[in-house]
Amino acid sequence: MDRLALEQLARTVVDWRFKGMPPTREEVTVAELTAAKPNLFTDGFTTPLLTLDADALRHNLDLMARWTAAHGLAFAPHGKTPLAPQLYQRQLELGAWGITAAMPSHLRMYRAFGVRRVFLANELVDPAALAWLAAELDADPEFRFVCYVDSVRGIELMEAALPTGGRPVDVVVELGADGARTGVRGVTAAVELARRAAASERLRLVGVAGYEGTIATVDDRAQVRAWLADLVELAHQADAAGLFERAGELAVVEEIIVSAGGSEHFDLVAEALTEQTLRLSRPVLRLLRSGAYVTHDELHYAAISPLRDAAEAERLRPALRLWAQVVSRPEPGLALLNAGKRDVPYDLGLPLPDVVRSAATGAERPATGLTVSKLADQHAFVAVGSGAGVEVGDWVGLGLSHPCTAFEKWQLIPEVEADGTVVDLIRTFF
Repeated sequence: MDRLALEQLARTVVDWRFKGMPPTREEVTVAELTAAKPNLFTDGFTTPLLTLDADALRHNLDLMARWTAAHGLAFAPHGKTPLAPQLYQRQLELGAWGITAAMPSHLRMYRAFGVRRVFLANELVDPAALAWLAAELDADPEFRFVCYVDSVRGIELMEAALPTGGRPVDVVVELGADGARTGVRGVTAAVELARRAAASERLRLVGVAGYEGTIATVDDRAQVRAWLADLVELAHQADAAGLFERAGELAVVEEIIVSAGGSEHFDLVAEALTEQTLRLSRPVLRLLRSGAYVTHDELHYAAISPLRDAAEAERLRPALRLWAQVVSRPEPGLALLNAGKRDVPYDLGLPLPDVVRSAATGAERPATGLTVSKLADQHAFVAVGSGAGVEVGDWVGLGLSHPCTAFEKWQLIPEVEADGTVVDLIRTFF
C-alpha cells in the first residue's frame, strides 16, 4: 500500500467531525493524540463511542491468516466491512493476496491508498467507472483487477465502455443459484457465458467465482456443498473447452482463479476448493474472500461462524464495543442510554449489554440484568432487572451484532488495550 497516503491519515485533525473524541484535544492530530496514549475513560472521550478491542483485533487478523495458509487458500478479505485502509495494511502484511471490493467507490478508495490487487465481487457496467478503471490499469502495470460477469448484456456494456488498445479487464464468470443473489443460473449457462467472455477483445477470462452466503441457511449446508461442487465443475468444463487459453493481443492466463467464501461457510469453501478437486490445465488461485472476521460480533456471526466450536484459542473474538451513558432513569425497570440507531447496528439483532462502569468509582462489573429492548434514533431503551442497579452517569459497554453496519456509522474509531489505553484511531471511509 501507499505508505504516504496512510501517513496522511495520521495528520487528520481530531475535531468536531468525529463522534466521541475529546473536546479538550480538538486541535491535535491523530498522530499526536495516539502518541499521548490517552485513556478512554479518564482523558475526555465522550459517549456514545464505538471502540475496537486491540487484543481481539490482533487475534482475529492473525487467526484468519493462519487458517487460510493452513488450508492452502489465497485470501482477499472483503474490505466493505470496515472500509478502513489501516486494517487493509495489516491484512496485507499478514499475507493477504489482495482486498475484495463491492462497489466502484470502494475501488477508488482502495487505489487512493495503493492497494495493488483488487477483486470486485460484482459486475462492473457503469461507463464512467469503467473509463476510470481503464485509465488506472494503463497507468499502473502492477495493478491487478478482477471482477464478475454474469450476463451477455453486462459483457456488451463493458466492451462498449472500455477503450480499444488498453489493458484487458480480467473477469471471472459468476455462478449463482436459484433464489439467491447475482450470478448465472446453472453450469451449462455459465459455460456459455464463459465462452462469450473468452471471445471478447477487451476482457480476459481468468476464472470462475461466486458467493455462497445467500444460497442457504447455516442449518442447510448441503445446498452450499452442492453449489460449490457446481463451481468446481464449471471450472473444469471451461478449462476443458480451452476458454482460458487466449493469447494473441491478450496476455496468456498464467493461473485460473476459483473464488468463493463469505464469513458463514468458509470451511465448506476450503473443503471444496482443494488441489485434489481442482485439477486444471494450469495453476489455480483458490481465493477466499471472507470479511466480517476482522471484528466478528457477539450475536449473528458468533452463532454461525465455522470456528464457533473450535478450541478457545482458535475461535474468533468480538472486537467491537459501543460505550454509552445512562442519561435517564425515568421509571423503575427502565434506563435510557445516549446511543441509538444512528450509533449501533440493529439489522441483525439489538445490542447486548456486556459491562457497566460506575460513574462514581470507575469500577466495572458484568451488565447482569440489563437488556436492550428497543432503539430510537439517539436512545437505547434498557430493561433493568431486579438488583441490576445502574445509575444516571454510568457507562454501559454494549456488544454488537453485524460489524458491517456498525463500522458505517463511525468515521474515527479508537483501538483500545485492556487497560483503556488508546493505541490507534482507525479511519473509515463510508
